[in-house]
Amino acid sequence: MGHLDRLLLVGRVSYYVGWIALLCGGLFHYHIANGLFMRMGLTQRNLFEVGVVCFIICVASELRALASARNEMPSAAKRQMAA
Repeated sequence: MGHLDRLLLVGRVSYYVGWIALLCGGLFHYHIANGLFMRMGLTQRNLFEVGVVCFIICVASELRALASARNEMPSAAKRQMAA
């Protein structure tokens, strides 16, 4: 597995973990699953912070993979993209 594939995988995994954390935060906010999250020791703020951090990691991984892919393209392909 190359470094671009790993970056894309990290971006994809953190994207979905972020959505799951935000959905759990929404459930906690609307008092749907309070007992479950209180037993685990999670607060609404913790779930929100995990969601935001995962999305930041996702964006950083995707941008890094995009920049790496652009740097590794042959010079002929770069010229065609510029034209």
